[in-house]
Amino acid sequence: MNFRPGTRDEPEINLIPFIDILLVVLIFLMLTTTYSKFTQLQVNLPVADAQAQREHPKEVIVSISADGRYAVNKDLVEGATVEVLTRALMQSAQDSKETIIIISADAAATHQSVINVMDAARRAGLVQITFATQQSGGKSGRNKP
Repeated sequence: MNFRPGTRDEPEINLIPFIDILLVVLIFLMLTTTYSKFTQLQVNLPVADAQAQREHPKEVIVSISADGRYAVNKDLVEGATVEVLTRALMQSAQDSKETIIIISADAAATHQSVINVMDAARRAGLVQITFATQQSGGKSGRNKP
């Protein structure tokens, strides 16, 4: 039997293997990380003139109210069918295929009302369609066709 008081040695923490592992992980992350460079692509954006935009041969403004009523160039259209809208658009365009349709729909107008105008324009052979919007400052504008 051993009755001597035992001397307990404090466990020693060796930090050198820990630092080696951290360095290996750091090197691995540095080599595998890809950096996005947005400055590699040089783009020159075109300049638009607001007055040049108004040189369209003919514009037809179609207004759609919140309750689904239509007006073509401020003339109320009787009936809400696609056929009636097609006749009204053809009459306003006067057989000009270069006519631009500007859809000015109320924010509360249904999606179907806007689709009806687009379908009527397609049936009338008018393919240039744009939407009128209102900026948050209150000025109205329109998107580019």
